Amino acid sequence: MEANPIDQHFWNGRRVFLTGHTGFKGAWLTLLLRRLGAHVTGFALPPNSNDELFEAANVASALSRHEMGDIRNPDLLTASLRTAEPEIVLHLAAQSLVRLSYDQPVLTYATNVMGTVHLLEAVRHSPSVRATVVVTSDKCYENLEWVWGYRESDRLGGHDPYSNSKGCAELVTASYRKSFFPPNGSSHIASARAGNVIGGGDWAQDRLIPDAIRAFVAGRPLQIRNPNAIRPWQHVLDPVSGYLRLAQCLYRDGSRYAEGWNFGPRISSEVPVSEVVSRVAQAWGKSASWEIEGGTHPHEAAYLKLDCSKAASRLNWSPAIEFERAIELTADWYRAFVNKEDLRAVTEAQIEDFLSNL
Repeated sequence: MEANPIDQHFWNGRRVFLTGHTGFKGAWLTLLLRRLGAHVTGFALPPNSNDELFEAANVASALSRHEMGDIRNPDLLTASLRTAEPEIVLHLAAQSLVRLSYDQPVLTYATNVMGTVHLLEAVRHSPSVRATVVVTSDKCYENLEWVWGYRESDRLGGHDPYSNSKGCAELVTASYRKSFFPPNGSSHIASARAGNVIGGGDWAQDRLIPDAIRAFVAGRPLQIRNPNAIRPWQHVLDPVSGYLRLAQCLYRDGSRYAEGWNFGPRISSEVPVSEVVSRVAQAWGKSASWEIEGGTHPHEAAYLKLDCSKAASRLNWSPAIEFERAIELTADWYRAFVNKEDLRAVTEAQIEDFLSNL
């Protein structure tokens, strides 16, 4: 079987409930699902700005139903899910920024932990749901600063509130799976842990690529905190394709796949921050540059890598976009934004190219 297969026939006409569809990954996933023929109901907070992918590429028009709501509101979330009667639930809604988690830890835990509880509670009372994928983060692991990749069996933890909240979300998911979703049941739950995702349309504060593009457009050097920190960098289409592959397997044979899964890049894409920004600056051209930011900063891990051999061997999934190509695609999208091109067309063209090369 080919690596990373997405079964278009499976998704065509499938009813999908997607939380966090206004976010960066959620918007890409919405457009990918539309391309595959799925009927998607989105449930999320409004996007943070008109520049973000959801607004810039008119992603709302790709949805069967577009609902603004907060996963911290269990009644609203449950009502939305019941109305949609989905077969598959993809849970991406989250507070996803490490530095913001230091400023607003209560918000972070309420969203990432109790939001997951609310979603799973709604799912267990929704007979239409056959498969649920809860997306957490590679930061859910207890980081021991070692140089090899974390495996799904490694200990969960997290130093900062964001990372810790994602470890908690994994524990919540495991508890619900064991308590309410038996192996011989009709509905199954898995979790997905992705690496540092890049791609066009992300404008979040305190993320490397958005910060870089803002600096380059303004004609000033990018300030970076930890140039030697190593992360598993991957283009957004790789992990979201993994989520879809996992959902397919859960739907068809859930008892074999209802567990945690890593979706990360190849080893060649696990590089220091300094290399990423140097490649982005080179791809951007002009006077793009970077420098080290002085002062003190919150704790961040120096090493973070993922072992994705389980997904490769059991899901037949592997990343399809090389590091250099991921940088190129990302720079191309932001350049199109600056040039006021049709960003829906640009995004869909990148999705089409991705699918044609699987």
